[in-house]
Amino acid sequence: MTASTTIDALLAWARQVLDRAEIENAVQESRWLVGHALGLEPHHLVSQAEQPVSSEKKTQTESLVSRRAAHEPLQYILGTQEFCGLEFHVSPAVLIPRPETEVLLQEALRAVDLNKDSVVVDVGTGSGCVAVTLATILSRARILAVDRSPEALAEAKANAERLTVADRIEFIEGDLLSPLRDRGLTGQVDVIVSNPPYIAESEWAGLQPDVRGFEPRSALVSGPKGTEFHERLLCDSREYLAPGGSLVMEIGQGQRPAVQQIAEQLGGYTPVEIAKDGGGIERIVIFRRQD
Repeated sequence: MTASTTIDALLAWARQVLDRAEIENAVQESRWLVGHALGLEPHHLVSQAEQPVSSEKKTQTESLVSRRAAHEPLQYILGTQEFCGLEFHVSPAVLIPRPETEVLLQEALRAVDLNKDSVVVDVGTGSGCVAVTLATILSRARILAVDRSPEALAEAKANAERLTVADRIEFIEGDLLSPLRDRGLTGQVDVIVSNPPYIAESEWAGLQPDVRGFEPRSALVSGPKGTEFHERLLCDSREYLAPGGSLVMEIGQGQRPAVQQIAEQLGGYTPVEIAKDGGGIERIVIFRRQD
């Protein structure tokens, strides 16, 4: 890069760097990164292509592009990720919301009785994308968001404040359902929803570098089998779910038989219901507590 450069030249350089780093969507990502550094919407870059870039802005752009070339997720660099039409701030303290988790949210909504003041618990809330989105829709529900990471809870609270629903969510630090014991919620919860860790330890090394190198391992890896958290939730949820209440969980590809078998062995649930994601993969399991 020369000492004096234009927006167009900066874009061309950024595309070249990302291409060399084998970033799949190098053209679009270079626009997002340059636009972010310059404080411009990506579609304004073309009309201002010949505008000169200050040395300060050029340095900022180079820093962002270098981070992406090192496979840091774009969402962490830009600081945001869209989920269900809402913008969530994200950092390396939380898992980046995925499109398939929108199916989890849809199934949780289907499980809520809109004619009553339901109690909904989001286990492993992370960025708060599920709990916060539910709060924007369910005006009558009592929503509890649980996470064992104080850093994740701080991120979730901040997102709730930005989206003006912080007063409708109780954020609780703790491990899975253990914080409910002191809140008089035995047999009172209508819906427990969770996107738990579901990657087996043996699969960690094979994950994409963007994921393995930057996203929180504790939010991804469950244990040797990948279904350890599902088993704990199935075991503990029976104590807190109201009769007919629902446990809605995201699962990894091919995990439905194992999770279904766990539920059958534990007992206390009606037969599993399944929801598929946009790719046709069995992604969500729904268990209802037997009356």
